[in-house]
Amino acid sequence: MQPTRRGFAAIARALTGLACSALLAGAPPAFAQEKVTYNMAWLPQGSSVGVIVAQAQGYFRELGLDTAIVRGYGGNRTANELDQGQFEFGYVDPISLVLNRANGGKIRMIGAINTRWPAGICFDTKRHQPKTPADMKGLRLGGGSASPVHNVVPAWLELNRQPKDSIRLLRMDPAVVDASLIEGKVDLAECWRGSNRAVTQKQANAAGVTLGWIEYSDFGLDAYGSGFAASEDLIKKRPEVVKKFLRASYRGFEFAMANPEQAADLMVKMFPTTDRAVALAQIKDMNDLLVDPAARAKGLGHLRDDRMRATVQFVDKAFGLGGKVQPQDAYTNDLLAP
Repeated sequence: MQPTRRGFAAIARALTGLACSALLAGAPPAFAQEKVTYNMAWLPQGSSVGVIVAQAQGYFRELGLDTAIVRGYGGNRTANELDQGQFEFGYVDPISLVLNRANGGKIRMIGAINTRWPAGICFDTKRHQPKTPADMKGLRLGGGSASPVHNVVPAWLELNRQPKDSIRLLRMDPAVVDASLIEGKVDLAECWRGSNRAVTQKQANAAGVTLGWIEYSDFGLDAYGSGFAASEDLIKKRPEVVKKFLRASYRGFEFAMANPEQAADLMVKMFPTTDRAVALAQIKDMNDLLVDPAARAKGLGHLRDDRMRATVQFVDKAFGLGGKVQPQDAYTNDLLAP
C-alpha cells in the first residue's frame, strides 16, 4: 500500500530527526561515497602507509571517498594501467611515468612521497667496503630482471666519471636478489628504502651478516622517487576527488610520522600477512623520505621545479629518450592543499 501524503511527511520528519541525532552524537550523516582505487605498485609496505592509515582511520570516508587499496605488479605495469584508466591513483616511480609519457601516455605526478631517490646499493661489509662508486669496479650487482637499476646504474656511474660498465649488472628473479647477497652469490644488490632494504636487513641479521649501504643520492643523483600519480583525464574532470584523496593520504602519512608503532599495527591489521618488524622499519624509512627540507614550508607532497627537472633529465639520459618528455608535463602541484 502506498503511503499517504501525511505518511510521507511523517517519514521525512523521522529521517530529519535521525540526521540531527547523528550530528548531535558526533557522527556525520550518511552521504553517498565516491568509489576510487589506489594501486600500491607492489605488496603492502611502508611506501603506502599513508593511504593504509587513511583507510583504517576513516580519513577517506570523512571526505566522501570509498577507497579500495590493491596490490600492484611493478612500476611499469602500474603506470601503464593507470594511464588506461584501470584505477584512479597509483604509486608510480618517475622512470615508469616518463617512459609512459614518452610512448604517448598521459599521467602526471600529483604529489611527492619519496622526496629523493630512495634506492641504493647494499653489500656485506665483511666481504666488501666500498665508499664511492669507483670502489665498486668489477663487482657483481644483482637486480630484478625488470628493475630500473639496469639503466640507472650505468647513467649514475657516468655521472660520477666512471665507465658505465664498471659494475657488472646481473638480471635476476626479484625473489632471489636479497638472499643471493646474503649467501654471497653476488657482491652487491639493489636496495630500496621503504621497501626491500628492511627485508634484506632482516635476512642479514638472521645470517650474522653486517649490511652496508651506499645511496645514489649521496653521489650526484638528484631525483625524486615514487609518488602519487593520476591520469590527466581524472585531473581535468574530477579535480575535487583528487584533492580529497591527497588530503586524506597525507593526513595518513602525518599520522604515521607521529605514531610509527601504531601505523605498523594498522598495516598488520589490514594486511595480516605483513611482517610487523619489517613494516615498522619501512615506515621509519618513509618518515625520513617524506620530508624535503628545501620544501618544508610548502607542506608534504610538494614537487620542486628544480628536482623534477633534474629527474626528467636523468631519466631522459638513462633511457635515451631524446627529450620526448618535458619536465613541466610530468607533474602538477595544483591539487595539493595549501
